[in-house]
Amino acid sequence: MERFVCVACGTQFPDAAHPPPACPICVDPRQYVPTTGQRWTTVAELADAHENAIRVEHDLVGIATTPVFAIGQRALLVPFGATNLLWDCVSLLDHATAADVERRGGLGAIAISHPHYYSSMVEWAHRFDCPIHLHAADAAWVMRPDPAVRHWEGERLELGEGLTLIRGGGHFPGGTILHRAAGSGALLTGDIIQVIPDRTHVGFMWSYPNLVPLPDAEVQRMAAAVEPLAFDAIYGAWWGTVIPADAKAVVRRSAERHTRATRGELV
Repeated sequence: MERFVCVACGTQFPDAAHPPPACPICVDPRQYVPTTGQRWTTVAELADAHENAIRVEHDLVGIATTPVFAIGQRALLVPFGATNLLWDCVSLLDHATAADVERRGGLGAIAISHPHYYSSMVEWAHRFDCPIHLHAADAAWVMRPDPAVRHWEGERLELGEGLTLIRGGGHFPGGTILHRAAGSGALLTGDIIQVIPDRTHVGFMWSYPNLVPLPDAEVQRMAAAVEPLAFDAIYGAWWGTVIPADAKAVVRRSAERHTRATRGELV
């Protein structure tokens, strides 16, 4: 029996003698099945040719697999009292990574922005004996159900220690944003709100790889959901996708630009 991992999106499935016939997350039009077809690995096989890079990302610590695997996102360790919250997740969890995280205070909880980054979240939860907080609207996308998964409902969940989960929606109905109140405040958005190359704006999409936009009403709802929050920085999903200052104004003008674009006013 193996816990197979989808090579395209990094999602881990429960114990089985054979890989699934397809990955539901990749078949969904917000992701994709590569032209080479569906392929599978395991966490142990992944560790044979990959490792995790762990380094400072602005004022947090990031974890990402190298060489790049699947979607290539990096997770973030967010101070959470005497321990850490793991924001988003990666498929590889090896002894070196676990030891490094333990040295930094371990994990008190895991929270993930949306199903594309669920990866091997249950492996992480079991290793650190902590819960996983996911929005209930995306419960159908949990490929490896486990008691560690706690589905929350509504528009926000106070985790304590200045950390709050916000339902951003957009990319997925339960798309989640983490607000960190410490300092001048920060949003950790995965790609629910996407940090784009020039850093002067952010993006909002229903499908990023397939370039399917969101309706303007949903974008304005997302912008309104974070407008009351105090934040100066935004952390996106990959290395270097950080807007270190003035991020609230960036979100505001990006939502305004989206409205103008949908009206044809940018043409």
